[in-house]
Amino acid sequence: MTNNHPFHMTEKSPWPLISSINIMSIVISMMFMMNMNKKIPLLISLMVLMMTMYQWWRDITRENSFEGKHTSKSIISMRWGMMLFITSEVMLFVSLFWAFLYSSLSPNIEIGMTWPPKMIKSFDPLQIPLLNTLILVSSSITATWAHNKMMENNKTQTSISLTITIILAIIFTLNQMIEYKNSPFNMSDSIYGSTFFMTTGFHGLHVMIGTTFILFMLIKHLKNHMSMKNHFGMEAAIWYWHFVDVVWLFLYMSMYWWNQ
Repeated sequence: MTNNHPFHMTEKSPWPLISSINIMSIVISMMFMMNMNKKIPLLISLMVLMMTMYQWWRDITRENSFEGKHTSKSIISMRWGMMLFITSEVMLFVSLFWAFLYSSLSPNIEIGMTWPPKMIKSFDPLQIPLLNTLILVSSSITATWAHNKMMENNKTQTSISLTITIILAIIFTLNQMIEYKNSPFNMSDSIYGSTFFMTTGFHGLHVMIGTTFILFMLIKHLKNHMSMKNHFGMEAAIWYWHFVDVVWLFLYMSMYWWNQ
């Protein structure tokens, strides 16, 4: 079917509805896990989510790489959509940073009118946090390297740089897990603990999402589903990764370094 306009009119798809229901089931499953220690519902929900993501991304790849439905006009709309999505994510972190800064600049009597609160030992910013900062900044550099080599049609270096980015992202996540495991405080330790773990936890979740995003772009690249002129998915993944990197820099300066 041919269109008399340059825009991409999406076809009916079950994946948005299935994803919405599945996200609700993940939240409910997490409640079961935290209150009744039942992990099976959460594992099933996560498996369904991964299967839905695969099917949905498969359809998008087919529309773009094989059916040619992502025209230049459609890509402009996608660029605006990705920018608005990142803007909404920025607002999420603004609210989290605001809660932290509000409490730190004006600590109330319940936490001893000091910051960090009494009896709480904060992390040393020159240990794992500094290492993670160097890792994440390095991954942002390799992601930019991948984009530049894609535009030069250098497939080998694009694959290498994307792989390095994924490895660095995994190392960052593992380091964050080690830091959580050895934390001298927990989420229930006053406003300090709750804002710290909420903000770093959400950032860690975004790191895992970004890692999955870049991994999928690497798979598409290896299957020759992208070219030097048609690779917006990779651009969007790298935009998202730069956003994650910038958020971490603010997080490191406020929640690790400034707390000392």
